[in-house]
Amino acid sequence: MSFIDSIKAKAKANRKIIVLPETADARTYQATEEVLKDGIAEVILIGSTDEIAKHGAGFDISGAMIIDPKTNENTKDYIEKLVSLRKSKGMTTEQAKELLENNYLYYGVMMVKMGDADGMVAGASSATAEVLRPCLQILKTKPGVRLVSSFFVMCVPDCDMGANGTFVFSDCGLEQNPDAEKLANIAVSAAQSFQALAGEEPLVAMLSHSSKGSAKHPDVDKVVEATALVKELAPNVKVDGELQLDAAIVPEIGASKAPGSVVAGKANVLVFPDLDSGNIGYKLVERLAKAKAYGPLTQGIAAPVNDLSRGCNAEDIVGVVAITAVQAQSQ
Repeated sequence: MSFIDSIKAKAKANRKIIVLPETADARTYQATEEVLKDGIAEVILIGSTDEIAKHGAGFDISGAMIIDPKTNENTKDYIEKLVSLRKSKGMTTEQAKELLENNYLYYGVMMVKMGDADGMVAGASSATAEVLRPCLQILKTKPGVRLVSSFFVMCVPDCDMGANGTFVFSDCGLEQNPDAEKLANIAVSAAQSFQALAGEEPLVAMLSHSSKGSAKHPDVDKVVEATALVKELAPNVKVDGELQLDAAIVPEIGASKAPGSVVAGKANVLVFPDLDSGNIGYKLVERLAKAKAYGPLTQGIAAPVNDLSRGCNAEDIVGVVAITAVQAQSQ
């Protein structure tokens, strides 16, 4: 069974309620039809019945819950809660009403905050910053987590590296140039994400252009320091660094460049030193190896809200809905 098939099976076993707020996008309706048909999750679509009838024409979304912020009886409670959460920033009742009735991303996040939905998926037609802003303002971070970061689940066909071709790549979407402390926290979160979704032990490689001192540079020093911090923060996580990519995933090269390492040559979680390398890396693997890239998925938020690439298709949305549902099961 492939990674995504196993995730869908887990989602079906304990169906969660997932909000899809981007109801002006046809991909949302195509994905909703498939999610409902396969029993992956319950779906909430945000918008007026007229809006959804117009944009969803031709798709079978009869099983979806349609929530109109302007008429939903819970909107008043959402407005009061948002004012309470943002009063230190000067939020007024009028501003909260305007925001929630017209910005469906904010409304979807508030549904998650208030327990009326288990998670949200957006980003097909919204920038990452637009998706994450309400999450950080309303949901905030999990207890004990210092920052929100992102990861991709990469499923590489015909590959015996990683977990039968499945990897977590992090961070590929949020932290531009993390310092050693941030990089260590990203690595710990990425290990937890891999464990939760893949169900296998994470083997974390802290990537660099250097392996075990083969190059000298402050960028290398950052990765070495971050590796040491991971061992302090999560002593049960198997981690090694600094490692070049080939030393991290190719057994014979790992044995040569990092002899005795429990991770080198076997890594399934790849932590990139900065956003440039992470973003370039996942797109190279996606396009050249024809891998499936699920994400950018978020880690560290108090409830599961996941971003999508604006180049995604409906199948990608279905996959991320399933992942979000499984994350919600472990909340």
